[in-house]
Amino acid sequence: MGGRLLAVSFFVLTLALVYSVGFFKFPRAFTLLLTVPLVIGFRHTLYLAYRTLPRDSRFVYNYVKVLLHGQRWKRKDASVVSIFEAKARRHPQDTCFFFEGKKWTFQEVLQLSNQVTNAFAARGYQKGDVVALMLANCPQLVCMWIGLARLGVTSALVNPNLRRNPLAHSVNATCGARAFVFHSSFSKAAAQIPEAVANLDLFSYGDGDFIKPGTSESDEGIDDSVLARISSLDELLEKASSDLENKYKTSYSDPLLYIYTSGTTGLPKAAVVPNSRYLFVTIASMYYFPIKRNDILYNPLPLFHSAGGVIGTGPALLFGIPTVIRRNFSASSYWEDCAKYKCTVAQYIGEMCRYVLATPPGPYDKVHNVHTIVGNGLRAAIWTKFVERFNITNVRELYASTEGNANTINMDNTVGAVGFLPRLFPSSIYPVDLVRVDPETVEPIRNEKGLCIRCSPGEPGLFIGKIRKGVPTREFHGYVDKEASNKKVICNVFSKGDSAFHTGDILVMDDLGYLYFKDRKGDTFRWKGENVSTTEVESVISKIAGMVDVIVYGVEVPGTEGRAGMAAIVNQHSSLDLVGLARKLVDHLPAYARPMFVRVVPQIDLTGTFKLKKTDLQQEGFNPTVVKDQLYFCNKAGEGYKPLTPQLYQDIITGAMRL
Repeated sequence: MGGRLLAVSFFVLTLALVYSVGFFKFPRAFTLLLTVPLVIGFRHTLYLAYRTLPRDSRFVYNYVKVLLHGQRWKRKDASVVSIFEAKARRHPQDTCFFFEGKKWTFQEVLQLSNQVTNAFAARGYQKGDVVALMLANCPQLVCMWIGLARLGVTSALVNPNLRRNPLAHSVNATCGARAFVFHSSFSKAAAQIPEAVANLDLFSYGDGDFIKPGTSESDEGIDDSVLARISSLDELLEKASSDLENKYKTSYSDPLLYIYTSGTTGLPKAAVVPNSRYLFVTIASMYYFPIKRNDILYNPLPLFHSAGGVIGTGPALLFGIPTVIRRNFSASSYWEDCAKYKCTVAQYIGEMCRYVLATPPGPYDKVHNVHTIVGNGLRAAIWTKFVERFNITNVRELYASTEGNANTINMDNTVGAVGFLPRLFPSSIYPVDLVRVDPETVEPIRNEKGLCIRCSPGEPGLFIGKIRKGVPTREFHGYVDKEASNKKVICNVFSKGDSAFHTGDILVMDDLGYLYFKDRKGDTFRWKGENVSTTEVESVISKIAGMVDVIVYGVEVPGTEGRAGMAAIVNQHSSLDLVGLARKLVDHLPAYARPMFVRVVPQIDLTGTFKLKKTDLQQEGFNPTVVKDQLYFCNKAGEGYKPLTPQLYQDIITGAMRL
């Protein structure tokens, strides 16, 4: 494509030169006749140039600015701490965060972070140590990891919703922490994992329902010996000076945070986020969204994940953009908060936009200053309704992951697109791509040379990001677990010896380069010889059933090939019409994609990034003696869904009922 564009450009320039200096004596009409075949031959390339060149040029221009800005900080060996400290010294009284009606100035954030540094330094913590932090959203959490980072200590940001085995895994098995800091109300959770915290320093912080030794109920599995070892971090910080007692040097390449994957499949994995990656993500946010100096950012996202914890804090710490932190997301308070704090840019993730759209019309729907929303997970089915109802000018839907280097962003409000691939620039400029994969294993298909094959427009493929060491935008830092990191790397991609990050996500590109999410690894199953995308089926069912939560997955049926479709549908207000659903699915989905089984549930659990969990549902299957929720079965379109009884279940698994 790049060579064709150069040819067209050369032709146009030559033609312009002919007209300007009059080299030829031929009539202009004759000259134009000569150009017609060439124009026809390159008409598609000219069309792409017309449609995409402005977009792609703007993207490349911003990308170069991001690289140059990052290189300046790299040359200075800057870190998040050093840049924040410089900002705090220059503008100590400027607002860094808003939280529950209170302003946190840069000076206040700096002083608390200094106290954290002094308190842990006095206890011998040093570079290379890891501290697990489990706090709900609050500015103190940010102050904690800044103070620890100053010592070279890496903070592992633990999801405060985790308990027992997943919590034990995150606190110790995954990150190898030396200490566990948690809000005092989580003391019970800490005492329920005695083996995981046996060798850790334990600190509680903040007011809460602290459980004292000897007062817990024995049937809750709380270990009183753990409670007896917990120290009060509040007391330690109160005694610590708010001025630094020593000078500390932090580096551009130092590890900064461990941020866990959301755990949609299996236990969470700790992704390594060094200073360099935090800086790059923040710079990219400033240029691509873009965020201006006079903006105010609304951040209702969890600070223990990258969207809320990096994108949602970086602009404040590094560029002085006041940021509103909310303790918990509230759909009904979303626009009221934005209006109260005069926010101009707001974040979302996962199913948030659908929940906000489902709220009754309110006085703040359009009475706010938000012009741009940024995040991922805004479904195409509600995109237009959302922006029209809430008067949003720009949607910056993006594709990104905490650990990965394959990132892209929708810069021009194209409905449903998660980003794009520049069509008229070589891939070496921004090396992300789509490659053909086996739909069952999601592993790359190789050509005769053993290399990956790029996808054509309209062809679903695996989204990858080329890995280049030493380049912040292209490095893959992986997980703490090196074996897990190695599984995410594809070798010999487009040339021998190169490598790329395996996202596990299937995207499809249209002719203009726009990317659309197809499905995630594990979210496709095969039935009746056809591949079924669960995200597409979920979108259809949710729309038919009134924008309720829906999870679609494949279940194994003995004696059949592939997996039959099953849908778990929320029915909180007993409004689900299964008869109407079955009838409408015939019009919207092919036979092989219609769920054969339906499970009616009161609610569906969400991950920390507001994604719907499906692993447990998939494992439980459709056995009515195991599943306590209502189960329904539909074998043929005309029959509709009927209750799945134990006898019907036996007929299905024995083959008496043919599917």
